[in-house]
Amino acid sequence: MNTSISSVAHIRALLAQLPAEDGAAVAAWSARDCQLTKPPGALGRLEELSRWLSAWQGQHPPRLKTPRARVFAANHGVAALGVSAFPPEVTVQMVANFQHGGAAINQLCKTFGTELAVVALNLDLPTADFTQGPAMSEAEFAAAFQAGMDSVPEDTDLLVIGEMGIGNTTPAAAIPCALFGGEAALWTGKGTGVEGAGLTRKTEVVAAGVALHKGKAPLEILRCLGGRELAAMAGAVLAARLKRVPVLLDGYVCTAAAAALEAEVKGALDHCVVAHASAEPGHQRLLDALGKVALLNLGMRLGEASGAALAVGIVQAALNCHVGMATFGEAGVNAGE
Repeated sequence: MNTSISSVAHIRALLAQLPAEDGAAVAAWSARDCQLTKPPGALGRLEELSRWLSAWQGQHPPRLKTPRARVFAANHGVAALGVSAFPPEVTVQMVANFQHGGAAINQLCKTFGTELAVVALNLDLPTADFTQGPAMSEAEFAAAFQAGMDSVPEDTDLLVIGEMGIGNTTPAAAIPCALFGGEAALWTGKGTGVEGAGLTRKTEVVAAGVALHKGKAPLEILRCLGGRELAAMAGAVLAARLKRVPVLLDGYVCTAAAAALEAEVKGALDHCVVAHASAEPGHQRLLDALGKVALLNLGMRLGEASGAALAVGIVQAALNCHVGMATFGEAGVNAGE
């Protein structure tokens, strides 16, 4: 798939041609699932996950030979407004840490055999202050979105998406606030650990940005209130859908970026599972607005795709149960009335 994003209108055109889940693969999954040595539905969400893999990979049995994680990194103009407990240069330092294998995401990807790549997006050029104008021009937004789309190889079985960017829980709060309404305080959390006056300031920044940009179309909200890494994550989500790759979304920032696609076209995130519920209070509100239930709730708020990378192990377990369990006939188990 060779797609060159040039405008928001081009992204909308791609969203108008999203493939649906594969009915034949789902039928094959169902035919096997009802023969396995268990009561129907007894494995709960593990059954849903193996079905999800088949449906969006478009094949049965599903596979998990090439899971890939993509961590997108960028810097934000609003970081200069005192919304984070850490300075923007930490983004550059953490990218180096990823590249040298020293971060949590490196260990989690190693544990579950997931290929990791870090996509750094103009780290020396923060986005603009979204309380004064759009965070990105249309050209900047399109370039970041394109970088996300380009990061998804054709042979990917499962895509894990996450981010790194000092200050990015501020746009993560602003985007759903603008999309779904409510007071800024309901969407704004501690992020890297800001409290007291710092949290008050962060909430004021979110409110100011939303007041300036609310009422715009969802993709414009993402452009005006987001950051390059959020645009890139949305691009990766769209590319995965077009290439029939199921996606594990990480926490609040990742889900906020993807939410703009769902707000633009209902069903745009049907191929996505939210891996974990972030400790950020706005994340659960966002999950409720999207009708999503996170797989895990471990009190995590690190970002960098850590929760999504951990969930790869759950998906692998779901697949192994579906393809490896014996049927009633194979096991000689009487499944009569």
